Amino acid sequence: MKSCLTIDLGLIGYAEAYTLQKRAVAARKAGLVGDLLLLCEHPHVITQGRNGKREHLLVSDQVLRSKGVEYFETSRGGDVTYHGPGQLVGYPILNLGEVRRDVVWYVRSLEEVMIRATAEFGIAAGREPGKTGVWIQTASGAEEKLASIGVHISRWVTSHGFAYNVSTDLLYFDLIVPCGIADCRPTSLEKLLDRSVALAEATPRIARHLGEVFGLEMREAPREALMELLSQAERVAIPA
Repeated sequence: MKSCLTIDLGLIGYAEAYTLQKRAVAARKAGLVGDLLLLCEHPHVITQGRNGKREHLLVSDQVLRSKGVEYFETSRGGDVTYHGPGQLVGYPILNLGEVRRDVVWYVRSLEEVMIRATAEFGIAAGREPGKTGVWIQTASGAEEKLASIGVHISRWVTSHGFAYNVSTDLLYFDLIVPCGIADCRPTSLEKLLDRSVALAEATPRIARHLGEVFGLEMREAPREALMELLSQAERVAIPA
């Protein structure tokens, strides 16, 4: 069984995490590192995918600054979304060429990871036809979105990934049209369980189920190990 390093980056700025992703993708494409799963949470930030529409940001730049929210245009798929404290963000850096060259299958597999993890909390999550992500059907029959997915694949190496609402402040989603879906209502584990939920409750479940779904042996490693791996890879790729 192939192994995959899981690195918990903790709270990290979006720009810094994006730079780490690009370094990891370059090393993975070159075959200088194995598969990686970067897990983190971000300070308040709104990101727009390559197919997103700026009008789905509902407030001005001035309002964003007043609320301490950054804004980035990215290379991932999907539209506009929000990341912030209490949300588990996952960036799998996987070589699908060694697994299965199928983008739709990959996205459905990420959904399956979060559906299985959510079931461990006693919550039935599922898919919504025609919409990416993980959804919850409320008692009234309405659909609420628990997790979003937006990926980028280059030479079959993946980047970007998923955002799983654990204890996220859902009011920040009012700043946008989430994922470009006008009637999209976000939810979180904390809201669904009606209790405080620490990110640490969700992180190991997500990592374990990702390993099961993709047939990977998940091995935890500290951030320092990732930095050393990337530095070694860059020394090989760009010798002094």
